[in-house]
Amino acid sequence: MPYFVYLLECEDGSLYTGITTDVTRRFAEHQKGIGSNFTRAKGAKRIVYTEEYPSRSTALTREAEIKKWPREKKLVLVAL
Repeated sequence: MPYFVYLLECEDGSLYTGITTDVTRRFAEHQKGIGSNFTRAKGAKRIVYTEEYPSRSTALTREAEIKKWPREKKLVLVAL
């Protein structure tokens, strides 16, 4: 089962990075306020970027890498 790393834009313009096996389902959960305090507080607007990985381990590694990046670097990734 593939895993996806995704970046979500919040209503205030901030970016949230997460992983999931189903981007559509996870986005719906964010919109309902399920699972993430960050998006519950900021509001989920839209998915702006996804990457697919073959395992949870590789997706988690990539998620951690992206979360360490400054906002400007994330915006460059989203623009690709």
